Amino acid sequence: MIFGSCIEGAVFEARFTAAPRITLLDGYVTVAADPTQPWHLHLCIGPHKGTRTRPTPPALAAWRRCTRAAFFRDRDRAGEQMTWGFRMWNGRDEQMITAFFPNPWLDPETMRPRRSADWACLATWMKLRERYAGILAEAPPVATKPPAMH
Repeated sequence: MIFGSCIEGAVFEARFTAAPRITLLDGYVTVAADPTQPWHLHLCIGPHKGTRTRPTPPALAAWRRCTRAAFFRDRDRAGEQMTWGFRMWNGRDEQMITAFFPNPWLDPETMRPRRSADWACLATWMKLRERYAGILAEAPPVATKPPAMH
């Protein structure tokens, strides 16, 4: 899975090479890479109060907190499915994060197009969509040729 911010004009992509460590504190989920990697990310997903000596003003807490999330898929101009993902938005409808799930049309090692799709790549996207959005898994697309990626 590749994730990061994805807004008009800028895409920052990161990828975990091992299962991340996930913790929750003061409304923020922290997702940390393995100890050999010096980075992590925070997402405000719950009530956020700050500390006793530095409380967070309610308006700021509401701005920071995720208020909308969606599983999505994008299509090329011909209507072929080309990307599968998940996005979150904060209280001001600003995009917080985009996660791109493995793409059946891209080789995960080289990130180059494949001649035929590996539909098993969608298993995680389907499972998470069913678990958190209540959308039942569906049959893979019937596409016979790769979508136009760009």
